[in-house]
Amino acid sequence: MEPIDVFKALSNETRLRILEWLKEPEKHFPKQGAHLPKEVSYKGGVCVGDIQEKAKVSQSTVSSYLNMMQKAGLLESIRHGQWTYYRRNEEFLQQVANYFRTEI
Repeated sequence: MEPIDVFKALSNETRLRILEWLKEPEKHFPKQGAHLPKEVSYKGGVCVGDIQEKAKVSQSTVSSYLNMMQKAGLLESIRHGQWTYYRRNEEFLQQVANYFRTEI
């Protein structure tokens, strides 16, 4: 974990909100998975288009934000055809929480 990358990713209000929304995707986004075949399960994943719509930013901006958050370790993604779904990386978020408890 590179703490500075995590802090940079969370230093933007929209990116922070995206992480908060993805904590409870069923509460903040429409039902997901319409573009995934039945054999592909991506529980908790939200399509980029739905994230963009809720965040009220351009496609390129939301893609940049999601990429930054994924590189920092905060998000995971799966791509199926033209659709990409993102969800929180809960294991990594636990590491971040432990870092705060033990190092800061």
